[in-house]
Amino acid sequence: MLYPTKPAFRFLLLLSIAFVFSCKNTPQKSSETADGNTKKPNILFVISDDQSYPHTSAYGYKAVSTPAFDRVAREGILFNNAFSASPGCSPSRAAILTGKNCWQVREAGTHASTFPADLTTYPEILARAGYLVGSTNKGWGPGKVVGREDNPAGKAYNSRKLESPKEMSDNDYASNFEEFLAARSGDQPFCFWFGAAEPHRRYPTGIGVKTGLKPDQVKVPGFLPDVPEVRTDMLDYIYEIQWYDSHLDRMLKSLAAKGELENTLVVVTSDNGMPFPRAKANCYEYGIHMPLAIMWGNKIKGGRTVDDLVSLIDMAPTFLQAAGVDAPETIGMAGKNLMTILTSDKSGLIDKSRQAVFSSRERHSSSRWNNLGYPQRAMRTADYLYIWNVQPERWPAGDPQKFEDDGKLGPMHGGYHDIDDFDESVLNTRRDDPAISRYFHLAVDKRPEVELYDIKKDPYCLNNLAGESAYRATREKLGNQLMAYLKKTNDPRMSPEGEKTYESYIRYSPIRTFPEPK
Repeated sequence: MLYPTKPAFRFLLLLSIAFVFSCKNTPQKSSETADGNTKKPNILFVISDDQSYPHTSAYGYKAVSTPAFDRVAREGILFNNAFSASPGCSPSRAAILTGKNCWQVREAGTHASTFPADLTTYPEILARAGYLVGSTNKGWGPGKVVGREDNPAGKAYNSRKLESPKEMSDNDYASNFEEFLAARSGDQPFCFWFGAAEPHRRYPTGIGVKTGLKPDQVKVPGFLPDVPEVRTDMLDYIYEIQWYDSHLDRMLKSLAAKGELENTLVVVTSDNGMPFPRAKANCYEYGIHMPLAIMWGNKIKGGRTVDDLVSLIDMAPTFLQAAGVDAPETIGMAGKNLMTILTSDKSGLIDKSRQAVFSSRERHSSSRWNNLGYPQRAMRTADYLYIWNVQPERWPAGDPQKFEDDGKLGPMHGGYHDIDDFDESVLNTRRDDPAISRYFHLAVDKRPEVELYDIKKDPYCLNNLAGESAYRATREKLGNQLMAYLKKTNDPRMSPEGEKTYESYIRYSPIRTFPEPK
């Protein structure tokens, strides 16, 4: 082979060779989707607001009828062990959007603060890849979006309204979805976030019974008293689940009529647990265990039920993998994509590497002196739930008393604002009733630093095993695993400055005033 003898020619040749090799070794954005096709799949992500795991008819809960959720489960996969990254809506949704744990997204990992402009979300990545991105009703929030033109979930389509019962959303979700689809260019793939307002409180009182739902079909969880007031309250909650499910039904039928459903990855879940004491805003099972069903035409085998532990932070990497889009390595998503499960033809346990999922909370409402939060970290395995209450000296549901508008200290038990509408709850109004008192104290009393529950024997998290000698080895093992994961993922709570960091985050929702603890 002849080589140029002049230095300038030799330099140009070496530069050309280097350029060719750099192009071959530089990661490129994939044009193939997860199944090897070049046509990008549509993505429809559906998330209710405050719905716990068992409350769909696909899971066998008799009091509710959810035909749309059931269709997704029947034609796709029903997940028995899906968990949110937080028992509160704002941090849970931030974790879904970023594919990260709540402690990895700074202000967005606590309630009603900000969503930092430098956090990258999966809708942003898909938009850069040519997707039309949009949302209806509740995207990320509550909180203040900074440095973005739209909500992190996507441009809002909320103009279509309808008549609805008092205290329920008047957004015509399905019609807003149609408006979004009309904005597409040709066969442009879409990514749409349907954030239902239901079944968040408040409820139209008695609407469940008025519309024919049956109190005797309600299964009251063991941390609530089985009394008529709780059953009818749960029926109102169930009615709202059915309300939002009817809009999902319209969306699925619309996609089918347009010939788009086969190429649409549909995910249906919730952000956190039911808005009842010891559920929402708590890292107990009914606060973090979520409904989840996924369908994707014939890309995944339907009619399956999966028992693997999955986290909602797995959604972001799953969507990107399905679309054949590489996330920048600098993002550092903690979620693990679900393709191994989706492309399997098996039921039961599929991915043996999924040994645990994690959840957390910081501030939920403004419920304590100086706006202090109630930090928790939790790890869920197939058998156990381990909870670390970082500041056990604080009231988990919020301080019992608050200052009234006149500046005077209000009555005892007039606080507890980490529980939605607790002043009207039968647990509070009848707290001195011997039949109710136990449940009141379960909801509001201070808790030990460590809690450990055998989920298979105690799904309602009533029997704390952390102090029992027979479970000492289990407690130590799980505690060490949790701490190792928190350190690995740079949780600020692993630093002496962690408390200062979290309490420095501004809250943009109304601030209540509580007395300084003695």
